[in-house]
Amino acid sequence: MADTNLDELGPIDYLVVEFPPGQSNFSGEMATELAALVEKGIIRVLDLLILAKDADGNIEAMEIDDLDAVDEIVHLEADVAEILAADDVALLAEAMEPGTVAGVLVWENTWAAGFGAAARHSGGQLIAYGRIPIQALIASLEADEA
Repeated sequence: MADTNLDELGPIDYLVVEFPPGQSNFSGEMATELAALVEKGIIRVLDLLILAKDADGNIEAMEIDDLDAVDEIVHLEADVAEILAADDVALLAEAMEPGTVAGVLVWENTWAAGFGAAARHSGGQLIAYGRIPIQALIASLEADEA
C-alpha cells in the first residue's frame, strides 16, 4: 500500500467467517469468489488470515503467505498489506468458539473510492455507515408478505 494515495482509498471493511469444529471445508469456492472480486476491481484485499482457536482458547493466526494458498488467491499474496495487529487478532478471536477455525478478510471497496474521494474533496465527511444483515432483509420481506 506504500504507493497508494490514502486520500483516494475506498471504504475499508472486514469480516470473520467461523467454521464449527471439524467443519472447516476450504474447498476453494470462497477463494474463487474472492479472486473474481479482485480481478473485477470491486475490492482490494488488505489482509487475509486464518485463525484457529483450540479447546483451551489459545489462538494461532496464519497469514496467507504462511499457508499452502489455494491457486486462485496465490497472486493476492504480493498485494496483501497485513494491516491487522496482534491486538486486532486477539479482539477478533474473542468472538470465536473454542475448537473453531475462522477466516478473516479485510478489504478496500475500490468500487466506492472515486465517490468517497469526491465527497472528501467537496468538504463532506462520512457520519454514518452500516450494514443490513441479509437475515434482517429476509425477515422484513417475509413480514410484508404476511
